[in-house]
Amino acid sequence: MAVIDASGHVLGRLSSVVAKRLLDGEEIVVVNAEKILITGRRDRTLADYKHTKDRGLIRKGPYFPRRADLIMKRTVRGMVPIKKPHGKTAINRLHVYVGVPKDYESVKAETVELAMSVNTARYITLGDVSEFLGSKVR
Repeated sequence: MAVIDASGHVLGRLSSVVAKRLLDGEEIVVVNAEKILITGRRDRTLADYKHTKDRGLIRKGPYFPRRADLIMKRTVRGMVPIKKPHGKTAINRLHVYVGVPKDYESVKAETVELAMSVNTARYITLGDVSEFLGSKVR
């Protein structure tokens, strides 16, 4: 089981690495999901996430999460073949948390160097996006 501290990681790069490791059979725990970075202009990013959340009908869906940990899990789910059995079992091996739970405080968390490089000054944290979408978990 690998524990990844997601502070300062770029969302798409981290998600692709996590998806590949899940498909290889590894169990992964991601902590500090609210500190993940999304690169790009702030207003454009917020508009895109709001449009994605609003496109689901109230009763019929598709439902898009508001919390930062569930947005991260949904992003990884988009990179895994969820309709196949090995994809379903892979996504069940992923656990994402806002902050660091007591169970994982003593565990040494690793970082993904490939996902740490931010080439721009324009970014927003996943916690800010989830707060904008109306999440009460921060």
